[in-house]
Amino acid sequence: MSAALPRTTHEVRLAAVPEGLPTERHFTVVETPLPEPGPGQVLVRNQYFLVFPGLRTLIGGEVDGLPLPPLRAGDLLFGPAVGEVVSAPGDDRLRPGDLVTHMLGWREHALVDATACTALDDTLPDPVAYLSPGSAAYGALTRLADVREGDTVFVTGAAGAVGSLAGQIARILGARRVVGSTGSREKAARLVSELGYDAVVLRGGGPIADQLAEAAPDGVDVVVDTVAGEQLVAALGAARQGARFALVGALSGQMSPHRAGGSSPVEIDAFRLLLKGVSLRGYTGADHPDVEKEWPARFGDWLRSGDITFPHTRVPGIERAPRALQEMIEGKHFGAVVVEL
Repeated sequence: MSAALPRTTHEVRLAAVPEGLPTERHFTVVETPLPEPGPGQVLVRNQYFLVFPGLRTLIGGEVDGLPLPPLRAGDLLFGPAVGEVVSAPGDDRLRPGDLVTHMLGWREHALVDATACTALDDTLPDPVAYLSPGSAAYGALTRLADVREGDTVFVTGAAGAVGSLAGQIARILGARRVVGSTGSREKAARLVSELGYDAVVLRGGGPIADQLAEAAPDGVDVVVDTVAGEQLVAALGAARQGARFALVGALSGQMSPHRAGGSSPVEIDAFRLLLKGVSLRGYTGADHPDVEKEWPARFGDWLRSGDITFPHTRVPGIERAPRALQEMIEGKHFGAVVVEL
């Protein structure tokens, strides 16, 4: 191991399982000895990691059907990360200096199986863009909702990590009118001025159904839903004949202090679904592996041409990571939330 490497590193652990929503006091940043890679392993110095809503579900323990384990008190947090290989003994595929993505974020250095790393190239102009969850928005719009020229698209949670890209992608794919929803007037203004939304429905600004009827008087053809709850119900009420709904998230339940993060019940009008011929489908990347292969090249081309931006907030320093998670849950950031090390 190189003498230039530190002897210790820092990582974020769950200090206690909360009752309700987690806050920064439920986490601790600890100093530990720098790990030594063994056969088939590489040591990665993380540069960025993603703060993502799924951690709320893992902490709440309702993981039935999920490919990830629950988090218990004392466990080390994890999630998507980008880093530089600093030690790769005996590995022919990865070498020191290589940039990689992996799932062991929330620590300054990660000891990762080489087979669990994906080497990065210059497909995207900025390495941090590899942490974008935009593939979910792209997959939902191209595989489930099939956006067509002239469609009116409604994106719930439009200022979030997925929603902030969904509206832009919908426009590129031919949408005539793009409407979003968010929880603050500041975010609403940014959705219009920075991301090209035509109108925004404001949570807390009056009945969602009434606002949506005003924003999309002719109804909606496509919905990318990251929230569920009242917003999904309102969108169904505004559905045009043959509308296509792609469910990408359920933040209204996932971020509820009264739930454990793994449920989001919604009462919907089945008669209207039948009458309008509405399709309602959930999107998961595992069902569409072709999207994960297709998305980076399209994303890179759109970023370089200026047709799309990657809205995100960079939070500096691992010591601020627990606070960043709390602020994401509280809806204080615009776009994806990334900790920069």
